[in-house]
Amino acid sequence: MSELLADIRSFISERALPLERAFLSRPFNELEPELNALRSEVKRLGLWAPHLSAELGGRGLSLTEFAHVSAVLGETPIGHYLFNAQAPDIGNCELLHAHGSAEQKAKWLEPLARGEIRSCFAMTEPEFAGSNPVWMATSARRDGDDYVIDGHKWFTSSADGAAFTIVMAVTASDAKPHERASQIIVPMNAPGLARVRNISVMGDEGSGYASHSELRFTGVRVPVANRIGAEGAGFALAQERLGPGRIHHCMRWIGICERAFRLMCERAATRELSPGHLLGEQQAVQHWIAESRAEIDAARLLVLDTAAQIESRGAHDARDRISLIKFHVAGVLQRVLDRALQTYGSLGMTDDTPLAWWYRHERGARIYDGPDEVHKSAVARRILKGFGLNSK
Repeated sequence: MSELLADIRSFISERALPLERAFLSRPFNELEPELNALRSEVKRLGLWAPHLSAELGGRGLSLTEFAHVSAVLGETPIGHYLFNAQAPDIGNCELLHAHGSAEQKAKWLEPLARGEIRSCFAMTEPEFAGSNPVWMATSARRDGDDYVIDGHKWFTSSADGAAFTIVMAVTASDAKPHERASQIIVPMNAPGLARVRNISVMGDEGSGYASHSELRFTGVRVPVANRIGAEGAGFALAQERLGPGRIHHCMRWIGICERAFRLMCERAATRELSPGHLLGEQQAVQHWIAESRAEIDAARLLVLDTAAQIESRGAHDARDRISLIKFHVAGVLQRVLDRALQTYGSLGMTDDTPLAWWYRHERGARIYDGPDEVHKSAVARRILKGFGLNSK
């Protein structure tokens, strides 16, 4: 494992970081040929898709092992993409591998694993609070051997250029809340599916993989065979995907924190406030550095321990820890980025470093996959239940 991590670190340092400035300043679609060339190089080196099984062309790493890899890849915005370990594809691969039919695996999973296509996951709707995921209007009406899908989704990450989406849609409106919806594969070129726009996030609408889209489904017809798993199992599948997905995200955030920390220290050790007087001599900056080091190290250990619990006990038994790492690491990420940006001053506001890009795009870490406040309340209620308080 140590040799694998060393090889990945070497590739990130020598091959990925030189392309980072271009990624920050040019549209993704324009840069894609250069990124694809690096992806081919990753394949030749035998480092491709380390999270996937060997039969799918990967390294077959365990969740805990891949957590270490994810932190290294997270140190650049293009790291996960270059290794075909990027969300939402990584989650869709895991979902299809565990629950896809033989036909779905052949048509969608295998080319996705090879990096020949990309995918997206359509769940959030602008008309409904994302903090209540069972509340949605997108429907999939059964018509013979087909589903007819109508609805409105947004913040569908990486839909621009994707070959297919997995859409969460209500298939039984009168069922129990968590048994109402199903997950259904929809080709992005299906008649009636419109990608309305790439949503501008703090002034950056992005393109290609690096974007979030608004989608409309109007009478979209797909075969019932495109459903993943049983009808009404959509939320159960989403929860199963959620635990490992949190580990992936949180370790990526820790990788971002590590890079931001190094940038902050380099700036503090070299920036002169006046001749011979360095920024790092300021007590406030010293405190930022010490606090960041402690928070990053603590967050890393918490996530790795959670990964081990998921592997040994399952995601359901580890659900409190899964919620804890979500809001805790997202908070650490925001604080470390803010301190690093403050250390850089006006330079930090530019795209001459990745700090501003991360500051824009990772602020959502405290919102997506459920806002921090929902996770805090859920954990607290379960803790207090052990002390006899049964709140609604």
